[in-house]
Amino acid sequence: MCGIYGYFDRSGSSLAAQALAAMDASLVHRGPDDSGVFEAKGVAIGNRRLSIIDIAGGHQPFVSDDGKIALVQNGEIFNHVELRAELQRQGVRFHTDHSDTEVLLRLYEREGLDFLPRLNGMFAIAIFDARNPDLPTLHLVRDRIGVKPLFVQDDGSRALFGSEIKALLAAQPGKPTLDLPALQHYLAYNYVPPPFTLFAGVRHVMPGTVLSLTSTGSTTRRWWSLAEQQPAAQHFSAWQDNFLALLDDAVRLRLRADVPFGAFLSGGVDSSTVVALMARHMGAPAAGPSPAPPPRESRELGAARRSLGREPVRSFCIGFPDPRFDESPFARDAAQRFGATHREQIVQPDMLDDWANVLWHCDQPHGDASFMPTLKVSELAVQDVKVVLTGDGGDELFAGYDKYAGFMADPALRGLPAADFARQYVEHTGLFGAQARAALFQPWLRRKLADVDSVRDVAAPWFEQAAHFDRVNQMLFLDMMLLLPGNNLVKPDRMGMAVSLEARTPFLDWRMMEFAFRAEGGTKLHNGDKKHWFKRAVEPLIGADLAHRKKQMFTVPIGDWFRDARKQWLHDLLFAPNALGARLFDMAQVRKLFDDHVSGGANHTRELRALAALELWARRFEPQLPD
Repeated sequence: MCGIYGYFDRSGSSLAAQALAAMDASLVHRGPDDSGVFEAKGVAIGNRRLSIIDIAGGHQPFVSDDGKIALVQNGEIFNHVELRAELQRQGVRFHTDHSDTEVLLRLYEREGLDFLPRLNGMFAIAIFDARNPDLPTLHLVRDRIGVKPLFVQDDGSRALFGSEIKALLAAQPGKPTLDLPALQHYLAYNYVPPPFTLFAGVRHVMPGTVLSLTSTGSTTRRWWSLAEQQPAAQHFSAWQDNFLALLDDAVRLRLRADVPFGAFLSGGVDSSTVVALMARHMGAPAAGPSPAPPPRESRELGAARRSLGREPVRSFCIGFPDPRFDESPFARDAAQRFGATHREQIVQPDMLDDWANVLWHCDQPHGDASFMPTLKVSELAVQDVKVVLTGDGGDELFAGYDKYAGFMADPALRGLPAADFARQYVEHTGLFGAQARAALFQPWLRRKLADVDSVRDVAAPWFEQAAHFDRVNQMLFLDMMLLLPGNNLVKPDRMGMAVSLEARTPFLDWRMMEFAFRAEGGTKLHNGDKKHWFKRAVEPLIGADLAHRKKQMFTVPIGDWFRDARKQWLHDLLFAPNALGARLFDMAQVRKLFDDHVSGGANHTRELRALAALELWARRFEPQLPD
């Protein structure tokens, strides 16, 4: 896990040394262990390293023996052992003991970008290739689903890139400019959906794509697409065997590290399943139901399992004094069942004093309150380990959220034509609907955004790619493409990196993602039952009580605080004379949201949370309005 950064100047001009150093310094939290930079005419690629694999030999950048190719990455290649062995059989020589980044360099030397589909990992990669002296090229590659972030700002003459937006800002003087269409999308979705950002000119390198920069321009091509899957009817028993085998191997690969590792454990079905599989691989004795053996374990898998030795999983959880939000008893029971060494910490639920720092690490506002407790559990875990496995991705793959069941419960919505279904899904599950946004905006902003449509411009293209999926899988596909890289994967990455902790996501192994979208939607959501086959499949592994435990959101009661202890805090934030909202919004509408909520006449927690996050973000980044 690291941070990467750099630039590509089409005229061959160099970025000022101070600007490059500022980019490096802005990412030190992502990589406190080491740093390095490769520079050539008009280009630089740099890395801040959090040393996880081949601690002594993994210094980046990696440069080819002839000096014509340089490479940096943020992330991990989990199947680097197998890829290295294959290359060595072909006569390739390595200079490091077992660096996964050197494997990338050697693959690129032999295969160019064709090697990308062979990678099993989470990664953002920058490759500078000067083998053609007439057309040097910088390739920016992002993993399949966006576990690792990567941003770019290209004005046509110079492109800046970085793992976080703050790295791009560090290289430029002056204040950033607010992207108004992205602002509308933020209010529609409760996060800024990729490729947009709130910074004008800054965009995501989209998951599953490679952006290639040359002196003549740039091209983007997609190297992986989840939409290529074709769902088909399956029998549960065969599906269960395949599901458990895939997840078991995904966990096995993610136990590869040269540093201590553990897991976030809430006692929910996703994290409990991950910890159960970790315990089996690590040989820890379980106190509860014995986990089922893995189907058809290979000789290599068995050898790898034995090489891990017998040691308990280290699991981590935070709890709250309020039982409505406290999952720690469930986590404690699950840890005991799987023989884990468990650490928990009961924290005060009011974390609003941390919110501004959380948003600085995110670079953008998020209306999702669970970023704050995620930071707390990361702070707890990093005291003992450098890597954690998480259950992220299970809900989006297998329909774990209440919103899916709630939306599909209405037969009138299920039966809508495709375009109407897409619009209604976004309107029902998003934040401010189209009419509410129009009422919120000041007249000048309403005119500016008259031609911006947050469904047509953001969600509709993804729904078009998913036209062959059933309605359940269409909803899930949209959330895989937008919600995960725009919000739900931002959370473990930025909150972990805030304290230099790496988060790994077994459910988002590419084999599991493709497997999930080859299953029909009825296997995931059936008569309102969420994760329908998933829960049945893991019963032998974790027990029926954990498998079927009602989902509890990992959040804090901000809405209650806004009515009581934090009412004045929220008022002062939203209605400050210099507030960003005062320049954008009809403050009478904001006042009505505030008054109706604090009086108990309505619940506007989500809307007020998003507006508060926007103000806190604006105080830190000080965006200027466009002309």
